Amino acid sequence: MNRRTKIIAVGVAVLLAAGATAPAMATDDGPARSGTVREAAALTGTAKLYRPAGDDITFTFDAHLAAADSGDPEAATGTFTFRHVFPDGTSASAKARVDCLVTGGPVAVVTGVVTESDTPFTGKRVGVSVHDLGRHDRLGYSWIGSEPEETKKLPKCMSAAPFEKVRNGTGDFRVLPWQPAYPES
Repeated sequence: MNRRTKIIAVGVAVLLAAGATAPAMATDDGPARSGTVREAAALTGTAKLYRPAGDDITFTFDAHLAAADSGDPEAATGTFTFRHVFPDGTSASAKARVDCLVTGGPVAVVTGVVTESDTPFTGKRVGVSVHDLGRHDRLGYSWIGSEPEETKKLPKCMSAAPFEKVRNGTGDFRVLPWQPAYPES
């Protein structure tokens, strides 16, 4: 099984697990207008994680897969950032260039290579998952319990399950479900 087939298989599994049932030409706001073609997938928005201990952790996404690239999630473009301000006022942040995006129903997985950071993640691939639940979104990240050196081995479009809660009233993530075109058999 080649790399592209594996990524498409992962995408299909995400779609099946999420129970995606939206029509092929739907947008994140409803049906497409006549004559318009929506992008194949997207993950956008900003929100803070719920942390009762006082940490301020913000994630921002601007990741897109063009309609023309529907069969290749590795053609996704955009960026995502995360910033962690600790209770003592120190902080760490990173910006990553998107290298893969797979979405299915309200779930998205995006990976990217960190291009700017004051952490040891610079030059490493990281992954983030989002479950778009309206005002009660959830988020997961690949580096939970790992050292930055271990992220070198992270495959594209892989991350941990969305285990973190988003803090109420701090923003919203939006997932546009991927609906790849399959060749007719």
